[in-house]
Amino acid sequence: MAGIGILGAGRVGTDLAGKLSAAGHHVTLGTRNPGDTAARTAGPDPRIVFADQRTTARTTDIVFNATPGDSSPDRLTDLHDELSGKILVDVSNATRDTADGLPGDLCHPGSSLAEKLQAVLPGTHVVKNLNTMLFRVMTAPETLATPPTAYLSGDDESAKKTASGLLGDLGWKPERIEDLGDITTARAAEAMILIVPHILRRHGFKPLAVSLAR
Repeated sequence: MAGIGILGAGRVGTDLAGKLSAAGHHVTLGTRNPGDTAARTAGPDPRIVFADQRTTARTTDIVFNATPGDSSPDRLTDLHDELSGKILVDVSNATRDTADGLPGDLCHPGSSLAEKLQAVLPGTHVVKNLNTMLFRVMTAPETLATPPTAYLSGDDESAKKTASGLLGDLGWKPERIEDLGDITTARAAEAMILIVPHILRRHGFKPLAVSLAR
């Protein structure tokens, strides 16, 4: 099994860490304060290692970006050397929030967070994935009444194949994984997030995903 690093120890990062660890992967959760994060994480999985973000990026094979999307390029540029030659699975959204804290606009209209990350990390294989849903669905797609879709964008076919395999470990069936194409297609996947706050305001914070129906 691969050594997987997750940058960001919020709800998204910890959920991903738990499910990937349960699937047998060696998971390192990267945070600014590893000791504090381990102490406040309820029922920490003994199989998950806590480390600072630089160590996490350096010592793992595949890295998930679960840091706040609006600041991800600055954060990850500092890890340029550690991420070189590795796969970076970007699950974040870069948005400007409205007064109620929900996304209101994109930080990179006409582009995408994934494209910005690929530009500042040219030696890294960036794959956009899992950004079109509430975080609980990322690790439990089977909980929705309608099977959700996981979209992939990236320039490297081998990296996307690896990301698809990890989706399988998270519970995603192959027929629900949609490869959109190269990294520029991430702008379409990221724009999908703008529909989500309108639905949440009307129906509350229930698990949902922006999916493809055929």
